[in-house]
Amino acid sequence: MENEKNEIVNYLLKNGTIINEGRVFTSDILIKGDVIEKIGGIIENNCGAIEIDANGKIIIPGCIDDQVHFREPGLTHKGTIFSESRAAVAGGITSFMEMPNTIPNALTQKLLEEKYAIASKSSLANFSFFMGASNDNLTEVLKTNPENVCGVKVFMGSSTGNMLVDKEAALEALFSQVGMLIATHCEDENTVQANLKKATLIYGENIPIQEHPIIRNEEACYKSSKFAVSLAKKYGSRLHVLHISTEKETHLFENTIPLEQKKITAEACIHHLWFSEKDYNSKGNFIKWNPAVKKESDRLGIWKALLDNRIDVIATDHAPHTLQEKSQSYFNAPSGGPLVQHGLLAMLEKVKEGALSLEKVVEKMCHAPAILFRIKERGFIREGYKADLVVISQEKSPIVTKENCLYSCAWSPFEGIQFSHTIEKTFVNGSIVFQDGIILDDVLGERLNFNRY
Repeated sequence: MENEKNEIVNYLLKNGTIINEGRVFTSDILIKGDVIEKIGGIIENNCGAIEIDANGKIIIPGCIDDQVHFREPGLTHKGTIFSESRAAVAGGITSFMEMPNTIPNALTQKLLEEKYAIASKSSLANFSFFMGASNDNLTEVLKTNPENVCGVKVFMGSSTGNMLVDKEAALEALFSQVGMLIATHCEDENTVQANLKKATLIYGENIPIQEHPIIRNEEACYKSSKFAVSLAKKYGSRLHVLHISTEKETHLFENTIPLEQKKITAEACIHHLWFSEKDYNSKGNFIKWNPAVKKESDRLGIWKALLDNRIDVIATDHAPHTLQEKSQSYFNAPSGGPLVQHGLLAMLEKVKEGALSLEKVVEKMCHAPAILFRIKERGFIREGYKADLVVISQEKSPIVTKENCLYSCAWSPFEGIQFSHTIEKTFVNGSIVFQDGIILDDVLGERLNFNRY
């Protein structure tokens, strides 16, 4: 970190409880510049580092969120890279990968690089952006640099603009020719539209939100995910299936080999782990996502797959919309919701409930994304790695309210909940960007790089 006089500021975190690579241990951590210089039981302060007493605090690597929608360019009334990255670092997310369905869609290399340019001037967290695929932009997709772009996003279901890839020939071409990671949104569009037609015949324009998981049902998700997996196996593609929402889909994935060797991987999202269809009665459109939150048996099945490593990553699918937009009828209310500020806290709550361990949270939210995407020097607390760290207090956080939401849209599906932990400090590249409820806006994140050759 550099201060206003461009002098390097070092930090020495003393006596913290470190959760890293399956271990829980007490240690000091010395940060010099933007990297972790040393990890040890007791480290002498020989470099004038600012000492931070971490006794009783939990220290984890910064979380890496592999699926967010930060809405810039074109949808900035919902959020911007600046506003949503502020919320992310407040939630312990130090790196994010953002989706291409902004306006215009990121379907050319020029449009993709324009997003990187915006982030380089405004993002408090480290960043990468997916290249978008359509039915007719394969030439542009094949120009994508795998060393500094996280992956190619394929919407095999409804999306914004020209991003629905529903032609089998286009999908075959993508899976057979794209050598880098392909991330998919899997919902069979024909099934969804047939179900929507049935609901419209019954309810007209007044479809209740409770019909959402029936319209976007298990069949739609499984059919599409199964097809994506079959294409990946046919061509040996590197496939990552996003936001698994059904128990049935979990059986498409393996847990018999190490993550480093997997070519087909899967992600679970916070909302599919936390909510089920019973919550539509109280939350309404505020838990309307695509794919839909479904049955309690699906939620439990996703948990089982997460714990036995058929599902590899926990992400947020952060997708903010304004309160006005979410307050509309079923047809008009958009799908998605804000989660980056509260995703880690929600998983720590599940630790308190006994659903998983702290080590598992760190594995799924920090280590696994770094391994799966082959991110350079992040995702672990290791000497020589970038100093992306989160210091967590084991004291209760304030009750979630609209007033303390940092999202531009100023609401959360977790309103009214008091979490059992608090994000106390977040370091990005050795700089404190969030501390004791205050965001330090003068430090920016970096573009992520990937070890793919």
